[in-house]
Formats: sequence, structure tokens, C-alpha cells
Amino acid sequence: MKHTLHYDKSFKPLSLVLKDYKERVEKSVSPDKVYFSIDRHNGYNYQLGLDIFSDPSMYMENLFIIERLIKTALWIAGGYKITILGKDYIFEYIKNAYKKGGLRAFDSDFMSTVYERPFIVERCNQNEFPKKRSASVKIGGHTKGCRIGFDAGGSDRKVSAVIDGKVVYAEEVVWSPKTKTDYNYHKNEIRTAFLTAKSHLPRLDAIGVSSAGVYIDNKVKVASLFIKVDKKDFKPHVENIYTDLAEEFGVPITVANDGDVTALAGAIKLKRGCVLGIAMGTSQAGGYINKDGGIDDILSELAFVPIDVQEDSPVDEWSKDFGVGAKYFSQDGVIRLAELAGVTFNDGLTQAEKLKVVQDMAKAGDARFERIFKDIGIYLGYAIAYYANFYQIEHVLLLGRALVGGAGRLVKDMAERVLSEEFPKLNKINIILPDDNKLKLEQSAVAATLTQI
Repeated sequence: MKHTLHYDKSFKPLSLVLKDYKERVEKSVSPDKVYFSIDRHNGYNYQLGLDIFSDPSMYMENLFIIERLIKTALWIAGGYKITILGKDYIFEYIKNAYKKGGLRAFDSDFMSTVYERPFIVERCNQNEFPKKRSASVKIGGHTKGCRIGFDAGGSDRKVSAVIDGKVVYAEEVVWSPKTKTDYNYHKNEIRTAFLTAKSHLPRLDAIGVSSAGVYIDNKVKVASLFIKVDKKDFKPHVENIYTDLAEEFGVPITVANDGDVTALAGAIKLKRGCVLGIAMGTSQAGGYINKDGGIDDILSELAFVPIDVQEDSPVDEWSKDFGVGAKYFSQDGVIRLAELAGVTFNDGLTQAEKLKVVQDMAKAGDARFERIFKDIGIYLGYAIAYYANFYQIEHVLLLGRALVGGAGRLVKDMAERVLSEEFPKLNKINIILPDDNKLKLEQSAVAATLTQI
């Protein structure tokens, strides 16, 4: 490893572990193969194959790598069924991992909720392995008319009023959706944002929404914004919260994952595809625009994708897994490094307020600010190299409140160094960082382009 973090010295990137594993397998005697296919909605699937060690003494290492790859593919693509073409010990391990009470019970339960069907792990022979079927769906880029773009963040909500592609009003308002149990709070806050933006328009033609979570047909399937709302209230009052408001306002609406909107912003800016969008805010969001300028209709929930395999890596409170992106590319990741750097926070501060304390360190000339965000840049460089196993990446667009105040430049420059020096085949990846004054509100403006009138 050519780059050691200043504060998290035991960081062990999965990208390097996988690279080393593949190189050793290639040199081994008669490697075995394993293939898996993940079924998702509308008959689409995601598939991956891997050469593995045939030596039984290496089975545990095989299982570790396979489990990490399957988990990654599941959160990138989404799905409700894993089909495995491989040896018995692999199938049994993965099947047990995803059963109720198993190692990945959270993952299987989450996907069951999203796709509204039981989660299944099956084994097949070579003749039964599914044929590959992928999607490419056009998204956004519509500018004509009077539009509202809304970005539902975990700490603040942003809204833009847009006329023929020009932002005529934008605002950012602090809110606390993750702590509220009453769904009326969420609906009233969103409605207020819509009304405020509408007051700056001569008429309203369409609404576009960018939000963390999983959305199918503009319906909320799973989203951390509503994590405290009682389950009995979710389907009748939360699932259709955006479509109900659109009906109230009498206009069409499109709801998209905020990561896809981030990637769309990059694609619009560059006028080309193969763009991976990463938003670093309350959590980590991801999205991808393919070479055709569309989305692959996948989840890209990078918050749950592992990037670190060190034994004492931070554990995500929601999924209970270790080393996943949410703990590295978010305000939580900044705060964790700040605490390792010896920064103390006053009692009672929210995570957003703690992030502001760290960002204010730059103005005070505190050298720890630069070290913290260079460390995040190292995380990111190694993570992008891992993501490149699953996406065709030519550009990476970075957004999110964790990158304002000069932090983004430090992260970008360090990530580019890691890619250039550690992964020379990936050094042509272009990392894009919008200007700080556009960073917070750009997603809401791009969200306004989602809906076709």
C-alpha cells in the first residue's frame, strides 16, 4: 500500500486485497471458477464470475472474497435472488449468510422489502445459469417549462425554482427527518418547500425529486429519511408521499435516487456518459450514468458497499456490517477522523453541527483540517479502484455538504494521486468537483430536469 492515512493507519482497502487475491489465484494450480447472477425487477439481472483457489486450504479466503463481492453486487444492482454456479461449500456459506438470523440478514430483509418478495439463494448447474439481461433507461435533461427541483437531504432540504433551465430561486433549510416519528412532519416540510419554490414561478409544470433511498415508480420503498416512522404508517402514508403531493399540486413528478442525480449532473456538465456520482452528506449516495447516457436501473447504494477489511473498521449502525462506505464518505466519516485527530465536540451537537466545527478549522488555520480530508481522499482513491470492478468509470462527480469549504479539493487531489500511483490503469479517470458555491444546491437544480412534460 503506497499511501498510509494520517489518522486511520490500519486502513486496509478491499481494492488492494482483491487485486492481490486475483494475482495469486492466477499463479495457482488449476483455479476453480464461481459465477453468480442476481435477479431484480422486470427480469433484469447482474452477473459476475471469479477465478478462485482450488486448494481446500484456501477455501476460507475464497469465501471471504466471494461474500464481499456478492454483497457489493447486491447493493450496486439490487435484487431478490442470488443464483450460484459453483461448489457446494460456496453455496452453503452464502445461503446461510442470507437466511434469517444469518450474517447478511439485514441485506436480505432490505431487498425483500424493496422488491416485495422473499429473498432466495439458489444453486444451478451450467446449463441452468441465467442469460444476462440488463437495462438502460434515459433519465433527466428536460429543461423547458417552469419546474421545481427538490433535494431531500438528511440534515437539510434544498429546493430550486427553475424556468427554462435557469434557476430563479434556491434555498436550503435545516430539518430533522431522521428523528421524526410523525409522517405529517415530512409531508408538511416537503409541501412547504414546494410552495416556497412555486411562489417564485409564474406557473408550475413539473416537479423532480432527488433523495437518498430506493424508489420504484416514484414510490418510496426504503429510505433512511423515514427511519423513525412506524412501520404500520409506512405503506399508507410514506410510500406514496411524493406522488400524493404531485397530485395535490396537479403536476407530474419524477423521484430519483440522489446518487443517480449526482451522476446526471456530471453527465450534463460533460455531455458524455460513464459517470459515477458520489454524494457525501449525511450518508454516502451513489449513482451511475452509462456510456449511452442512461441509467442501468440499478440501486447503486454505495453506502452499504464495503471498501475496508481491517479488523477494527467502523461498523454501520443500520446494516451492522463493517468497513462500508457510509462510515467513510459522509459527515460521520469526517467526524470519526476528527475524533481520531483529537478534536473534541461540545455535548449536544448534531452531526451536521459537528461537521461545521471541522469545516471551520480551515479558517482557523488548523493543520488537522487538511490531514482529515487528505485521509478521506486516500479512502476515495482506493474505493474508486474497487468500484471500477463493477462499473465502467471514466468520470467521477463529487457532491455533498461534507466537501464544502475547500475540503473537496483536498479529497479530489489525494484520490487522483492514489489512482495514478497505485492503479496506473485507472489514472485517466477524471474526478470532477463543482465550485463550492454550487455544491449544496446543484442537486436540487438538476432534479428539476428529471420530469418530462
